[in-house]
Amino acid sequence: MSKASQNETWIILGATSSMARAFARDVAARGATLLVCGRDMDDLASTAQDCLARGAKMAEPCAFDARDTSSFAPIIERATSEDGVINCAVFVGSMPTQDAIDAEPDLINGTVQDNFTGPATFLQMLAPELESRGSGTVVGVGSVAGDRGRIGNYVYGSAKSGFATYLSGLRNRLTRAGGHVVTVKPGFVDTAMTWDVEGMFLVAAPEKVASDIMKAVTKKKNVIYTPFFWRYIMLIIRHIPEFIFKKMSI
Repeated sequence: MSKASQNETWIILGATSSMARAFARDVAARGATLLVCGRDMDDLASTAQDCLARGAKMAEPCAFDARDTSSFAPIIERATSEDGVINCAVFVGSMPTQDAIDAEPDLINGTVQDNFTGPATFLQMLAPELESRGSGTVVGVGSVAGDRGRIGNYVYGSAKSGFATYLSGLRNRLTRAGGHVVTVKPGFVDTAMTWDVEGMFLVAAPEKVASDIMKAVTKKKNVIYTPFFWRYIMLIIRHIPEFIFKKMSI
């Protein structure tokens, strides 16, 4: 992969996920500065060292918790201390089973914070800096689960749907200032979130998803499904009439 054409800093939220690590490796190969952010500092330190070995200009672990807004400002302040373009990739998320949420409805709060309101709050705080610099890319990783509420994960899906709507509005805002927002909708990916989940099919490797994301960033795509065939799967699912869909177990 070619080197970055100018100084760029990537904030990677949820950097302990397998998708995020794969994407961080791709960004490192561009010679970028990385802030790898999450809760497991030992894991983040290992990722940072790996990124340095792969060509990153700098890689630094940062504490981030989507449920703790006090962790947001220090990351933004660290990023804004760097010259050049600031980018942000959001891989944050959690997916309790619907059965678990049915048994303990309070789990909804954490699910929404992890998948929607936490990342959205961070990006809302970062947006003025991107506008002032007249550049920057935001990558927001959602899910095909956000395209339609399904009985098996409708709380998780609704949180991802809300995040996708937020990203659409943020894209409208930042485009006017020279920035860009890519909404990513993965299907089933081989990550800790999907291990032991029944009904998985056409499971993609994290490296494939990361590659698709980088291509979308380069081409300034607005919304991508990854792997690509999920666009057509979800097109069919979205168009199933409600009177039929509500009887289906998908």
